[in-house]
Amino acid sequence: MNGPQKMRELFAAKKTIVAPGAHDMLTAKIIGQLGFDAVYMTGYGQSASHLGKPDVGLMTMSEMVARAANMVECAGVPVVADADTGFGNAVNVMRTVREYEKAGVAVIQLEDQVMPKKCGHMIGREVVSMEEMVGKIKAACDARQGDMMIMARTDARTVHGIDVALERAHAYKEAGADIIFVESPESEEEMRRINTELPGVLTLANMVEGGRTPMFTYDKLSEFGYNLVIYPTASVYVTTKAMVDLWEGLKRDKTTETMIDQMIDFPKFNEIMGLPRIREIEANYSTGRVVK
Repeated sequence: MNGPQKMRELFAAKKTIVAPGAHDMLTAKIIGQLGFDAVYMTGYGQSASHLGKPDVGLMTMSEMVARAANMVECAGVPVVADADTGFGNAVNVMRTVREYEKAGVAVIQLEDQVMPKKCGHMIGREVVSMEEMVGKIKAACDARQGDMMIMARTDARTVHGIDVALERAHAYKEAGADIIFVESPESEEEMRRINTELPGVLTLANMVEGGRTPMFTYDKLSEFGYNLVIYPTASVYVTTKAMVDLWEGLKRDKTTETMIDQMIDFPKFNEIMGLPRIREIEANYSTGRVVK
């Protein structure tokens, strides 16, 4: 079963899907191996890991598609992939949808920000008109050739308030979006209201540590009515903290030996990477015999 089909089955079978964010392929592989339902390919994390830059619209469509394809290949579970604004107008969106679809992405996320976009919890965001975004969603639906789901995100809450954000959410659903993502609500009341006023609509909760939205367990978010929960920044923050600690330790101690208790060991890392399976393949194709 491919990613889009599996994602649709997950939504049909359970109330809330948990998709931890992956800033790189190693992270995606670990998330898949640990048994999570899906992986969220975070644009915030791609910009950090691929460019070493903040999430301010610097990643190109081709860079994001290449990383999405690699993530689909290694994760082993459906990939929900950030596609920013679709990288342009409705014409650009149509090509973006086709490229993400060819990469095997299960859900493509499109947002209504003005280019260049910014992380959804940063200040200074601007949004395009509702009519322009409706057109982009319709173009995305028309361009889609398979089962990939289309998620529409609105960033209007921070700029124009929750009422405008909900107006846009309704319009985006009517335009054909499969999932609605109202970015950065600022209270439990707003989060509950999103789901109350969008009955029967698949909705997403975005848990950003230190962001504009309060943090809740995913059980609580399920109670609010959310169907999908993502954690786009956690892996970036944990990895960055670990790197700072590691290299500060090397400067301090003149060796990494003092940090070994904070590392995974060599055999376990190779196991996670799939080295035993590579060895089987090597043996199989070098001898012509199937390794039992």
